[in-house]
Amino acid sequence: MPHYERILITGAAGRLGSQLRKGLAPLAKTIRLADGKPLGDLAPHEEEAVFDLADMEATIAATKDCDAIVHFGGAPLECEWQTILDSSIRGSYHIYEGARKHGVKRVIYASSVHAIGYHEIEAHIGVDAPVRPDSLYGVSKNFVESLSRLYWDKFGIETVCLRIFSSFPEPADRRMLWSYLSFADCVRLVEASLTAPRVGHTISFGISDNKLKMVDNSGADHLGFIPQDSAEPFRAAIEAKTPVPDPKTPSVKYLGGWFCELGHPDDKPAK
Repeated sequence: MPHYERILITGAAGRLGSQLRKGLAPLAKTIRLADGKPLGDLAPHEEEAVFDLADMEATIAATKDCDAIVHFGGAPLECEWQTILDSSIRGSYHIYEGARKHGVKRVIYASSVHAIGYHEIEAHIGVDAPVRPDSLYGVSKNFVESLSRLYWDKFGIETVCLRIFSSFPEPADRRMLWSYLSFADCVRLVEASLTAPRVGHTISFGISDNKLKMVDNSGADHLGFIPQDSAEPFRAAIEAKTPVPDPKTPSVKYLGGWFCELGHPDDKPAK
C-alpha cells in the first residue's frame, strides 16, 4: 500500500529528479511532477505542473493536495546571484509557504555539500558542524536549511535536508572516490527520509558506502538509510586515468572541491 496519497517532486526533469520520478513511484498513489518545462509522456500515476519557482502563486498552487514534497528544484550549480535569489531562495520560500498553507507534513530538501564546503576534508565533520558555504549556491542551501528549521519549530512541518555530495551515474574523478552517491543510493536516501516514522528537522549527508570515510553521518542514523553502493569498483580506472592532485589546492583541501576555487559569478571576465 502506498505511503502517501500524493508526492510533489520539484526539479523533476533534472538529473536527480528524473531518477526520483521512477524510484519513488511505489510510495504514492499520485506523483505530481513539477518543472519549468513540460516533461513529456506521463505514466497513469503521474501528473504534471509546469511553473517557475519564482512565481509564488503558481508554486503555492502546486503544493495543494500533497502529503509530502521532494524539493529538488532551483539553481543546480553556482551561477549569477539573480538566478539563485529567484529560483533557490525565493522559490524555496514559496514551497514552504505552500506547505504551510496546504497542510503538507514533510519536505525532503536537496541541500548540498556546498553548504559546508569550506570545512577541511581532514576535519571529518558531522552533520552538526557549523555551516561554511563555498559559494552563493551554498549560501542558498544554508538559507533553506534555516528556513526549514523555522517551519519545523514554528509550524510543525518536518524536513530532511540532504547534503548531497556527488551524485552521478559513476564517479568521474579522484575526489568522487570518497564523495560519490549513486543514483540508486540517492533514491534510497529520499525513500528513507519519506518513510522514517519521525524526522523533525534532520540534516543528513548524501553519500554512498565508499571506502574513504571523510564525514560522519551518524547524526542521521534515525532515518534508517543504508547505502548499498560504493565508488570502489571504479577506483582502478579513475586512478589510472587521472593524476594525483596537489593536496594544498583548495579543490583538494576542502569538502567543496572546485567550488572553493570559483570567483564571484557576477564578475565580468577581464578583456
